[in-house]
Amino acid sequence: MATVGGRGRSTRESTAKTAVADQISQSIQSTSNLLQLMQQSSPSQAHLAKLPKNLLAKTDTIKNTGQVLQQLPLVISSLDAYMENGLHSIPHLKTVTQLLTNMESSQLKSSSQPNPSEQSQEGAVNQSSGEP
Repeated sequence: MATVGGRGRSTRESTAKTAVADQISQSIQSTSNLLQLMQQSSPSQAHLAKLPKNLLAKTDTIKNTGQVLQQLPLVISSLDAYMENGLHSIPHLKTVTQLLTNMESSQLKSSSQPNPSEQSQEGAVNQSSGEP
C-alpha cells in the first residue's frame, strides 16, 4: 500500500514539475513575443532588439537552474545526514585517539627502560668478570 501511494506521489510530483517547466517556457516565449512587439512599435529603442534573442538563448539555462533548485533539498538533506553521522562518530574518534596516545606513551616508556632479559645478561657478565 505504501509503495502505491509513493508511486502516486512521485507521478504527481513529476507531473507538477513538467507543468512548472512548461509554464516557465511559456512565460519566456510570451515575454519574448512582448519584447518583439515593443521593438516593432518603438524601433528607435535599439537595445530592445537584443533582449528577445538573449532571453531565448537563456531558456535552457533557466530550465537547468530549475532542475538544480529541485535537487537542492535532497542535496541539503544528504549533507545534513552526513554531518549528523560525523557528529555521532566524535566519541569514537576520541576513544581511538586516547588509545593511540596510551600506546605511544607505553612504547616510549618501554624503550627508555632496559629490557629485563638484557638486565639478566648484564648481571651474568658482571658476575663472571668479578664485578658486583
